[in-house]
Amino acid sequence: MLTGGYAWHAVLSARDAARPASRDYLQIILDYFFELRGDRCGRDDPAIIAGLGSLDDFRVVVVAHRKGGDAASRAACNFGMPQPWGFRKAQRVFDLAARLKLPLLCLVDTPGAYPGKEAEAEGQAWAISQCLVALLGLTVPIIAVYIGEGGSGGALALGVGDVVLAMEGAGLSVISPEGCAAILWKDSSRAPEAASMLRLTARDLLEMELIDGIIPEPRGGASRDPRGAALLLRDRVAENLRWLEGLPTEALLQRRRSRYRKLAFFTEGAFIGEGVERT
Repeated sequence: MLTGGYAWHAVLSARDAARPASRDYLQIILDYFFELRGDRCGRDDPAIIAGLGSLDDFRVVVVAHRKGGDAASRAACNFGMPQPWGFRKAQRVFDLAARLKLPLLCLVDTPGAYPGKEAEAEGQAWAISQCLVALLGLTVPIIAVYIGEGGSGGALALGVGDVVLAMEGAGLSVISPEGCAAILWKDSSRAPEAASMLRLTARDLLEMELIDGIIPEPRGGASRDPRGAALLLRDRVAENLRWLEGLPTEALLQRRRSRYRKLAFFTEGAFIGEGVERT
């Protein structure tokens, strides 16, 4: 079993300011990239980067969270927390991938969707749900890679794929460890303990079959060798693109439907505690 120490280390690794972000990876893994902006409703969200590119012998459509690099760019990108118009931009580019019959590559790295008042008023939850619907029905191959933080619905909006991978130091969680600790114990300082309970690391995700594989990082983590990490990511993406391109569209969709139908499972059992009779 993973210890709280390991899980918390993974959280800190995913949040490390020196860790390569989506733009860093795209500059290395793509031979060409043309960025597309705007949601066609008059707004653009810098927390989502999208466009057309080429990777090895493949033309691809890319949608990714963008956190920025230094303090100024991080603030400009809202620290990677998309607004509803960011998710609408993503949907627009998903549709473009289908029209052009190009595979879609999504890079996930966000603490979560922006929870502000304006975002809620603009339909944040609806925008996320529409991304999920679009991805589940998309008629082209989808590869999703968790490269850093995977925060709840904001991550899932870009995290549905035919192949879902995670960098070794990345993760996915329904809530931040601090938020979980504050709810359970009213003490956010117990975040390391909550991190272990949330089972948010790449190893946990693979064990629970929520992802298909882990992309190893160079010794010391991706923050120590961003280029080495990017080349490892590129190789795995190219390998899976070669495999997915041979699948007929109906087989692709059927496989995707089956994948996500089997993810929802639960068990029921009677709670036996002090003063409670067995039934």
